[in-house]
Amino acid sequence: MCAVIIEESIRIPDWVSDLASFRKWARSPEFPQSGRLSYLDGEVWVDMSPERLFSHNRVKTEFTSVLALLVKQNREGMLFSDRTLLSNTRAGLSTEPDALYVSHESIRGDRVHFIEGMGEDYVEIEGTPDLVLEVVSPKSVHKDTKRLLSAYGRAGVREYWLVDARGGRTRFSIFRLSGRRGYVPVPKENGWLASEVFGKSFKLTVKKGELGYPDFTLSVR
Repeated sequence: MCAVIIEESIRIPDWVSDLASFRKWARSPEFPQSGRLSYLDGEVWVDMSPERLFSHNRVKTEFTSVLALLVKQNREGMLFSDRTLLSNTRAGLSTEPDALYVSHESIRGDRVHFIEGMGEDYVEIEGTPDLVLEVVSPKSVHKDTKRLLSAYGRAGVREYWLVDARGGRTRFSIFRLSGRRGYVPVPKENGWLASEVFGKSFKLTVKKGELGYPDFTLSVR
């Protein structure tokens, strides 16, 4: 095999051939610091498109800001934001979600392990977090709505939060794991979605800010 070069900026080494070797590469200094790379069911997915400021970055910032405060108040787990490597061998998955939540109970129950890097800190989460968030971008539609929906379900993630704010429309869904049925969408009640992981309901709204750009608000009750 030879190395695969994508857009002259991403070079996938020839020894990356399975989940274990992808994870080894992802933990190494040679792993790209730009773009979004995932390993799903034997395939390496690469998205080099620039991050959208409002339909992706601002949405992600709102969710992580609100959830980080909630998690700190509850003191029952940890929230990890963008560029956190998550791997699950059962699901054949290694990816970097937009955010994920790990409860203290999952850590104590060995459902989640932190993998050390070559330095003093940890560089990877292995196992099954309680919740994963993905914000859809133009090139991630199929991956986020189909492939990751299936993969996170196989990994046993209790809730999958999916947000799509493209094209002037804002769609926020919570998928809850339900035994053999896999993920089922949580029904909305007057725009609110109930989360069993946090024991609260959430509602995402958008309006134009003072300068005319979208302003997203995640409400909690």
